Amino acid sequence: MAASFPETAISTERLLLRPLAEDDAPGLAAMMADELVLAWTDHPHPFTEAHALDLARTLAPAHRATGRGIVLAVTEHLTQRLVGLVELRHTDWRLRSTEISFVTATWARGEGYAPEAVLGVAQWLFEDRGFLRLELRTAAGNTAAQQVAQKIGGISEGVLRSAWIVRGESGDSGGSAPGAAGDRRDHGRPDHGRPDHDRSSYDRSGYDRWAPDRPAVGESRSDLILWSLLPEDLETPEAAAPAWAGGHRYVLRD
Repeated sequence: MAASFPETAISTERLLLRPLAEDDAPGLAAMMADELVLAWTDHPHPFTEAHALDLARTLAPAHRATGRGIVLAVTEHLTQRLVGLVELRHTDWRLRSTEISFVTATWARGEGYAPEAVLGVAQWLFEDRGFLRLELRTAAGNTAAQQVAQKIGGISEGVLRSAWIVRGESGDSGGSAPGAAGDRRDHGRPDHGRPDHDRSSYDRSGYDRWAPDRPAVGESRSDLILWSLLPEDLETPEAAAPAWAGGHRYVLRD
């Protein structure tokens, strides 16, 4: 049986990261309707409430149970409003390595929610789950996602040339979106401790990328910047709980 993450919730200063619920469907569908989410991610478009319900009921639980990663809704402590989505994907249990991606709702951008959520997950991975590497991949034009990687202390390791597809009009990258590549870059790559992937499985987008209801949109190729975060990168108090996050540590809400 493949290793897998526990069903858990992570609390930061302002946010609660928890499993997706069916009640999140309207907010998730609204969040995914943003043009920047279309441009920088490979989620289906349009992303409907039916997609959101399928993700909450079936795809995300299967993603966790099979050891591929985990999907967490990001909500505000104060209002319980859905502000984003964080996903761990392509988890390698032999290397204790995984990759993170994120989406932030349009109205919540500029509040520092994305780096706070990503840092909370990183702390949990390294300190509670014994992971040794966290990756983040950002499209070359997605400067907002690159700023998130820098704020959490990520180290740029290089550029993956022509490794991603940008859909539609990319416009200004003033929103946080997954800095991640699609499944296509894993072809021919060894899977150490990874379950096999197939077209019917929960993929990197959180939904079947070959779905027949997915309309064609304008596409162009993009480079990807590879960022990494290791446990030693969080060894200093400033890095582990930076001032912009209120010096707050993650707290588990199992």
